[in-house]
Amino acid sequence: MLKLLLLFFGLLGLAGIVWHIGLASILTTASQLGPVALGVIFLPMVLVYALEALGWKLTLGKYAQQVGFGRLFAIRMAGEAVNVTTPAAYIGGEPLKAYLLRRYGVPIVEGLASVVTAKTAMTIAQVMFILVGVLLAFWLIGTSEDYLLAAIFSIGLLGFGLVLFVSVQRYGLAMGFLRLLELCRIRLKFLEKRRPQLMELDQTIRQFYTSHRRTFYFSLGTFFIAWLTETLEVYAILYYLGADVDVLSSISIAALTILIKGGTFFIPGSLGAQEGGYVLLLLSYGYTDVTGITFALVRRLREILWILVGLLCLLFLKGRDTVVNESLSAGSKGIP
Repeated sequence: MLKLLLLFFGLLGLAGIVWHIGLASILTTASQLGPVALGVIFLPMVLVYALEALGWKLTLGKYAQQVGFGRLFAIRMAGEAVNVTTPAAYIGGEPLKAYLLRRYGVPIVEGLASVVTAKTAMTIAQVMFILVGVLLAFWLIGTSEDYLLAAIFSIGLLGFGLVLFVSVQRYGLAMGFLRLLELCRIRLKFLEKRRPQLMELDQTIRQFYTSHRRTFYFSLGTFFIAWLTETLEVYAILYYLGADVDVLSSISIAALTILIKGGTFFIPGSLGAQEGGYVLLLLSYGYTDVTGITFALVRRLREILWILVGLLCLLFLKGRDTVVNESLSAGSKGIP
């Protein structure tokens, strides 16, 4: 019920922004974006998602060669589509990724471990990129004390959450969660029966951090480059909208949009809040409100298109899983 209420207010907020700025002005500005421009704008995210798939592949260790890059890319896109279309705070698709890896010979424990370590590397890289963006913002546009305090608080909160997440992994993520449920007197038979696998998962994660540090740093660097590559999309959108744009401002805007989106995760799809945040962000960089809302809507369109791609990947993978299961079933019955 709360999610539906937040979604309603998000839609209401988005409609209010569009009404305030003027639909005619937005359509006039958006008309500058022809098919070629949209193609150039959407192209950088192909590279971004490919780099993120590569960063994940690095954490698979000895199983990396068993999963082709194209398949891994499809699995990741399917998982991310589930992340953003289900009310699970961007983690609902992570177990799905490990599940889909099983058909390629990756045990569920190793699959889950790779998902956790990749998510950790990706989050650390994200915080680093946001920090770069905030520092550039202070240098390029200057800020008020209130903005400075808000930025410091946001980065501090992200950093604290990240340190806590990494510390919990060293202590034992799966078993820690199970013990927390036990303290709350909540017993889940599904997890209780898999206590040995949960202990193995914690051990696998710890072993990766201690025995494969160089690989983890390579993964971290790959994810940082992926975040940095989002700058190309920001630059392209502003360029084709006819706005003055430079590389450093694009880097800063790209990083701060991530902070805005992350800070509004509790609203389904960050609808309305994300667009409003983007408008305020671009206003602070000297752009018009029309440019800001058009920028926000173009990025929203890109998100929708990639969600559709992810859902198509999920349908393809599920269809392939059905074929494999039917083949195995037929073979067990002696059917040629």
